[in-house]
This record gives sequence, structure tokens and C-alpha cells, in this order.
Amino acid sequence: MTTDAPLPLKAFSFGGGWQSMAALVLAATGELDYRTFLMANVGDDSENPATMAYLDQYARPYAAEHGLELVLLDRVMVRSKETRTLYGELTRAGSKSLEIPVRMKNGAPGRRSCTADYKIKVIGRELKRRGATKERPATVGIGISLDEISRANKRRCEPYEDIEYPLLERGIRRIDCARIIRSAGLPVPPKSSCWFCPFHRPETWHDMRRNEPALFEKACQLEELLNRRRDELGKDHVYLTRFARPLRAAIPDGVDTLPFDEYDTGCDSGWCMT
Repeated sequence: MTTDAPLPLKAFSFGGGWQSMAALVLAATGELDYRTFLMANVGDDSENPATMAYLDQYARPYAAEHGLELVLLDRVMVRSKETRTLYGELTRAGSKSLEIPVRMKNGAPGRRSCTADYKIKVIGRELKRRGATKERPATVGIGISLDEISRANKRRCEPYEDIEYPLLERGIRRIDCARIIRSAGLPVPPKSSCWFCPFHRPETWHDMRRNEPALFEKACQLEELLNRRRDELGKDHVYLTRFARPLRAAIPDGVDTLPFDEYDTGCDSGWCMT
């Protein structure tokens, strides 16, 4: 006698950016075999506000219209059941948290736990809740495109998951993602990331200062808060850019010519900025 065992879980890690939205469109048209999309929410106060607006206005309605499951997952503490946000943790009274990859005085990023705590573990917990195990791992799609092939790293998968890169395997580039999204009658989403991410390129900070001055000011105030705490601990200052200067000075107001940045400052995990 045979039994109909449930198929192994398959889910796509949805970052809210070009690659993830293109994958959603490809799933809707039957070109990708994914019906579940999981977005780990770093916090409504932490994610790029434009990304959250796009999610509500376009991504969620499109997914529902095509019978796809798009789930937003908060980081909920196991014991207290408290919902945590990355910005909230950074600014919490008495916190010494430096979970983001702040830049040290030599410009290099410091150690970070934001990707693990607010992305990998959050999605992993949901996968396990849905039945993923070491013996029966879930297949997790990551939205890395061909022009970002260096970000692909299957060695980082957890025991209860098998990572795959469906866009990379199909030779899809970032510019192709924009075409795919527009072919569905949708606008291209903004770049997804935390608005205070130290991996932002200088031009991203410049655009924020010019177009979203209140948000830029909030980022400056966050950097200043972190450094007041560093002063109390007798430690060197940290920065949100690699130029070892306060954000206000590193990204001057009204200046169109920015310091040349030859480094790839993007998060290399594939769980963010997709």
C-alpha cells in the first residue's frame, strides 16, 4: 500500500526589490515553481518606507490576484512573544546593540548579526513551523541575478533548507528583472534595504539627503546616538559610510560630485537587497 506523502516545502525568500518582484511575476506566469513567498520584516520602522508602500500597493495585491502566498514575517521573541524591530533594538534605552555592519575608522564594516537575526532565523523559524527538518529540508529560492553571481553561496544554508538560485540558473540579470516586472503592468520597486544600512553606496545616501531629507536626518541622528554610546564606553566612533566621517560631512548637502567608491558595498548574503 502506498501513501501520499506531502511534497517537500518550497518557498522563495522575498526581499521586496527587483529580483524578488521579478520572481513573483515569473511564478504567477508559471515560469517558476514557487507558490509561497516569505518576507522577513526587519520592522516597519527599519525597512525602506518606499519598499513597504510598494508591498502594500502592488506586491500583495498582485500575489493575491494570482493565487500566490506572500507572507510578511516579524521577528517575534520565543519567550516574551515580543515583536522586535532592528531600528527599535538599535535605539532602545540602555542598548549596546551594534547589529548592523557599521563602518570602523578604517572604513571596513564591523561584525553584524542583523541578517542572521532578522532574516535567516525569522524565515527559518517559519520553515520549521511548516514542517521543514534536517531530514526533510525545505527548498528556499534566493533572488540573486546573474550580474550578482558573487553573492551566491550555498555553504550558508541551514540544516533544514536547500538553497537554490532560480534567477541565476536562468541567466536573468538585474536589468531583465525590470523588464519582467513591467511586462506584468507593474512599476519597478525601489531598492530594498534598511534605510540606515551602512552598505548603502554614496549615491544612495546622496539621493536620500536630496529627496528624503527627514529620513536622512533620522539616519544622522542614529549615527550620533551610536557614537554617544561609544563615547561612554571609551570606544572609537563608528560610521554609516566608509569615509570615517559623520554622515552629514561624508554626504554634503547640495553637492553632486561624490567621493568615488570602487568597492562593492552590497550585502553579500542574498537575504537582503533582493
